[in-house]
Parts: sequence; structure tokens; C-alpha cells
Amino acid sequence: MKAPSTLPRSKIPAEHLLLPVQPRFLWMTLFVAWLLNLLPWGQVGGIPDVLAICLVFWSVHEPRRVGMLAAFVFGILMDVHGSARLGEHALSYTLMVYLALLMHRRLSWFSPWLQALHVLPVFFVSELTVYAIRGWLDGSWPGWWWAMNSVISALLWPLAGWILQAPQRRPVDPDDTRPI
Repeated sequence: MKAPSTLPRSKIPAEHLLLPVQPRFLWMTLFVAWLLNLLPWGQVGGIPDVLAICLVFWSVHEPRRVGMLAAFVFGILMDVHGSARLGEHALSYTLMVYLALLMHRRLSWFSPWLQALHVLPVFFVSELTVYAIRGWLDGSWPGWWWAMNSVISALLWPLAGWILQAPQRRPVDPDDTRPI
């Protein structure tokens, strides 16, 4: 057996290893995303659901901390704030997080742009759920302009990943005596 000091170094570059996420940071980002969703955008098209992006991101990267219960609670909060039918966003967010949890292991193998392509249907199904419920209960279909929000959310996925993982990145340190 070799001495511990002569063991081969890991082949994984240190910048690819992330530090564990701090729970306070995780929940703070979800709270800030919820506050951003509370801004009075009105019915402006093309405004992404920031809370949905954060919920999907954290359910993919931290599935034990952010799950369907968090999605349901934030959905109820969005329904109460927007005076929507109670449970509309709760169902949408819960379904969205469920789909993200189904693919969370697979997504880690892809680059951020390919991840965005994989989460696009998740965002689309989430939006479709809300507008299908509204269309069914109101008796009218709003058209397909709302699908643009899903595309914009998917395009923002790499930026969201870069921002939300920034505190977890290890500093670039030229010290070669580190164990990792």
C-alpha cells in the first residue's frame, strides 16, 4: 500500500467540483424569485416565471431540499397573490417539479444549453396546465402567445445556473498541495 502522500491526484479538475449549497442561500433565492414574480408586470407577454426557473433549478440540483411540497406552497402563494383560482399555480408548479425530479439525474450530464433544451418541455407543460385550466373554466382559449414564456424561461436556464451556482464554485487556487 502506498503512503497517503504518494496517492495519485484526482483527474477531475477542481473547478468542476462544487461546494455544498447553503440552505439559507437556497431558500433566499426562492424567496427573492417569489418577490420578483410579485412585481406588477400585468399581462405583458415574454416575462418569464422566475420562480418556476428557480424551483426547477433547485429541484434538479438539490432534490432532497426542494420538492413538490415547496412547489405546492409557492404555487398557493402565487394563486393568492394573483387572485387566480386557488390551486392553479400550485398544480402547475407541482407538476413542473415532478417532471424535473424525473430527469434530475440525466440533466447533470449535459451542458447548460442542452439542459435548457431538456427543461423547455417542463416549462411548456407548466404553462399549458395553467392556460388549459383557465380555458376550460372560462370557456375561451387565449391563443398561443403564452408559449413564448416557456421559450424565454428555457433560454434563461444557463444564466440562472451560472448565477445560482456562483456561491458554490471553488476559488481558483494555484496551490498544488491541496488534496482535491
